[in-house]
Amino acid sequence: MVKKMTIDDLAGMVKRGFDDAARSVNKCFDDVHKRCDGIDKRLDRIENILSPDHVNRVGKLEDTVLQLKVKVGIR
Repeated sequence: MVKKMTIDDLAGMVKRGFDDAARSVNKCFDDVHKRCDGIDKRLDRIENILSPDHVNRVGKLEDTVLQLKVKVGIR
């Protein structure tokens, strides 16, 4: 004997499908957040290593540009 499907049965099936999809999407987002956190930490470490060097290099470049401007007569 075949059981007839009611609207409530169908609604329950759809709800379970959406609930499963939501769990799957949430897990994917959690994984992405974990990876982004790891990337942020790595970029912070790289930035902390490179920042002092860049400050010195930028300062030297500014001094050189100023000297060139003076020699050319721009400043």
